[in-house]
Amino acid sequence: MAANKVSPISQRRYQHLRLSVGFVLLRRFTLCAFANFVDVLRLAADEGDRSRPIQCRWSVIAADMRPVSASCGVSIQPQELFGNPKRFDYIVVVGGLLDEIDRSDDRIDGFLREAAAAGIPLVGLCTGTFILHRAGLMDGYRCCVSWFHHQDFLAQFERMKPVSDQIFVVDRDRLTCSGGTSTAHLAAFLVDRHIGKAQATKSLNIMMISGAEEGGAPQPGLTLDFRTKDLLVRKALLLMQQNLDTPLSVAEIARHLNVGKRRLERHFRDALGSSPLSAFIEMRLLHARHLLENTDKSIASIAAESGFCDSSHLSRLFRRRFDGTPQQFRASADLSKEMQEAEAIRSK
Repeated sequence: MAANKVSPISQRRYQHLRLSVGFVLLRRFTLCAFANFVDVLRLAADEGDRSRPIQCRWSVIAADMRPVSASCGVSIQPQELFGNPKRFDYIVVVGGLLDEIDRSDDRIDGFLREAAAAGIPLVGLCTGTFILHRAGLMDGYRCCVSWFHHQDFLAQFERMKPVSDQIFVVDRDRLTCSGGTSTAHLAAFLVDRHIGKAQATKSLNIMMISGAEEGGAPQPGLTLDFRTKDLLVRKALLLMQQNLDTPLSVAEIARHLNVGKRRLERHFRDALGSSPLSAFIEMRLLHARHLLENTDKSIASIAAESGFCDSSHLSRLFRRRFDGTPQQFRASADLSKEMQEAEAIRSK
């Protein structure tokens, strides 16, 4: 029997299924994104964690049966050839390292176009969203990408504005997700939709993930050094993080988040005890300090990368915040590293 055919016995076996998902794994895909998504399906499909595909099934599909290597080196063996996409309720594209995205595969793009033409909803996990765009399947749709890949997306797709301040986006028959743990929340969303909330909650609980997050929940990131549960403030902080080198005004941030400037300022005051502008400057100064400590970049380069007019502007605010100039901080950090290295040598 050909690998892409489903036998009559298998068809009868799957007639009772309430959710069927086909996974397309890209070369050097992110194993975490795939594993979190498929484990939610696995745990929702059966009672307890016995892993029987009673209420849903999943299959790794590909253009050929060669193993696909994840970015971590683990290989996954496809289970079926592409075949007819209509046998699935969703086709999920799992992306990974960006340097592999440029290697176009007409077989994958063609299959995704066939699935879209058949009305099968398409899901992009991590940089899988890039592949959907590359195949011309995201025109007119909102899409979600990780804050970490926000600038990479803009560089590849002009005139597109990705959503990088929430964990996933559902826009009609396109579902896109930032990757990582958020793929579990998107999978739970589908389980809730097709099987039930109890099964979705059970899956996340067994995986020790605390509660299902809605798509609008903000992505985690470096900005969460600012500890707050205020969703509006967290989204604003993520937006600031994406624009460290070209700082936005408070009015621009508020406009992007579809709220008034005064409301945004009130949320920051209540959540962090500071204004949005003060928080933005603090974030940029912390970024500059990180670069001073961990790179050999010049002060001028660090100033530009952190959104300051020039090195003197950075120095003035840095001295006010950290009681020393950037040069003094770097010298102190270098001395501390030398002392730690010397101590490590002596202790051997």
